Amino acid sequence: MQEPFSVFFSLLNFLAHQNGLSKITSSLPASYSMRKYYIQFAYFGMASWVFSMIFHTRDFALTEQLDYFAAGASVLYGLYYTAIRIFRMDQGGKKMKSILRAWTLLCISMYVAHVTYLKWYDWDYTYNMAANVVVGVVHNLMW
Repeated sequence: MQEPFSVFFSLLNFLAHQNGLSKITSSLPASYSMRKYYIQFAYFGMASWVFSMIFHTRDFALTEQLDYFAAGASVLYGLYYTAIRIFRMDQGGKKMKSILRAWTLLCISMYVAHVTYLKWYDWDYTYNMAANVVVGVVHNLMW
C-alpha cells in the first residue's frame, strides 16, 4: 500500500457516505420526490471514495484515471442534484420535466466532454482540479 493514510481517510469518507445512505433509506419515505437523487448522491460519493482507496493503494495510470473520473462524477452530480432541489425540477408538469431532461443532458454532456478531454487530448492535473473546484464552488454557492 503506497499511501496508507490516504487510503484510511478515503475509507472514512466512504463510511460517512454509507452512513448517510442508511439514514436516507430508513428515514425518507419512498414517496419523497428527492429521495432517489439523495440515494444516487450517496452512491456517487461511495464510488468516488472506493476509487480513491484503490488509487492510493496502487498508483497506476488506470487507477489514477478511475480516481479522477469518479471524483469528477461525484462533484458534478452534486451540482446536478442541487439544481434539481433548488429549482424543484423534481416536481411540476410537462414543462418542468422538459427542463429536467435538458439539465440532465447538459450535465452528462459536460461530464463526457471532461473525460474525453482528459483521456484523449491532455491528461492535465491542473485542468482537472480547476474544473472540479469551479463545479464545486458553483454547487456550494447555489446552496
